[in-house]
Amino acid sequence: MPLYMDIHKNVEGLTVEDVIAAHKRDLEVQGRHDVNYLKYWFNEEEGTIFCLFEAPNAEAGHAVHSEAHGGVADEIIEVKEGD
Repeated sequence: MPLYMDIHKNVEGLTVEDVIAAHKRDLEVQGRHDVNYLKYWFNEEEGTIFCLFEAPNAEAGHAVHSEAHGGVADEIIEVKEGD
């Protein structure tokens, strides 16, 4: 299955607790869209979040975020894992 990285930029008032809660909600919803969220990173000061996921297409990842919490990504990029 393809691998994607999404980027959420300039999320106002971003907190660690917000990111954890949103990720948990993504995990609850992901199965309905054949998506597997693997990992996430964030920068609280900049309000930036990165999510790594497997999905049949980028739209499926968008659908998970949209259903789970409405915090859709600004950009979704297909990536390949390096050694």
